[in-house]
Amino acid sequence: MEPLRIVAIGGGTGLSTVLHGLKRFSGDPPEADITAVVTVTDDGGSSGRLRREFDVLPPGDIRNCLVALSEDEALLSKLFQYRFSEGRGLKGHSFGNLFLTALTNLTGDFARAVRFSSEVLASLGRIYPATEANVVLEAELENGRTVRGESRISKSRSAIHRIRLRPRICKPLMETLEAIEQADLITFGPGSLFTSVIPNLLVKGVPDAIRRSRAMRAYFVNLMWQPGETIGFRASDHVAAIERHAGKLLDVVVVNTRSISSKQRRKYAAQRVQSVLNDVDRLTDMGLEVVTADLLGEGDTVRHDPRITASVAMDLARRGRLAGRRLRVLRTK
Repeated sequence: MEPLRIVAIGGGTGLSTVLHGLKRFSGDPPEADITAVVTVTDDGGSSGRLRREFDVLPPGDIRNCLVALSEDEALLSKLFQYRFSEGRGLKGHSFGNLFLTALTNLTGDFARAVRFSSEVLASLGRIYPATEANVVLEAELENGRTVRGESRISKSRSAIHRIRLRPRICKPLMETLEAIEQADLITFGPGSLFTSVIPNLLVKGVPDAIRRSRAMRAYFVNLMWQPGETIGFRASDHVAAIERHAGKLLDVVVVNTRSISSKQRRKYAAQRVQSVLNDVDRLTDMGLEVVTADLLGEGDTVRHDPRITASVAMDLARRGRLAGRRLRVLRTK
């Protein structure tokens, strides 16, 4: 059969976790055709420094996705993730960020630099920045204040009411819109709700393209609250925030059923962070299908398990393809 077409939207470690899991379905012959759409609002750390000094889009999230999809997980991937621990001007930078910045300057185009980097790493999928515009994230807080910059927003002590991009009007790549149109499944998250997931939906034309698509649209709910962004959020609060910014988009919400261990809870106790409450009844009332799975990965850090998350995504993609075929049949009658 033709590979299932999956578009994964997000950023940060959440998106790279999903891509790492999906990679095993991209072998020969491939079961999945993967496209990642990655937020470009990061302004902290190495990415922020390169952005300010060289006027390039932040490369960090893109770099993580390149490595997650890389066929070669040995030397090249380690090289891209290598971070300089000393050296004037180099300390804190990762090699992959520097590589993407240099390639952008050589080609004059960030998206082209990403494509060439994918070839170098033999990445099993396509990776597109959400927009090529040099956008800044801005948040309107519940206390009335306005905060600019992703790194400052994520440190906010007041709840976030709404976020927006500056400039307000920025366009996606045509390749992104084409991938969305042809998709069997579009995934959102897991990852930082206000700084990794929603910024992609503020790019002009993206929400409308998602609504027009025949794909199934699934949100993978975070496992824990995130300080500065989603303290106290239930699963339905995540969905409500997405709808507040982009309208109704989702068909399915995927939630974790495995309990967080006491050892893992202790690690997050200092920040008063708890696991997200899965208020299934409320999600159902919102017209959403709720898919449950044991998504928790091993280890002290609470993370989605890449393999299980990808398996759930593949099941949803198969359903999305069948639903899309039925829709096409109905339209031709």
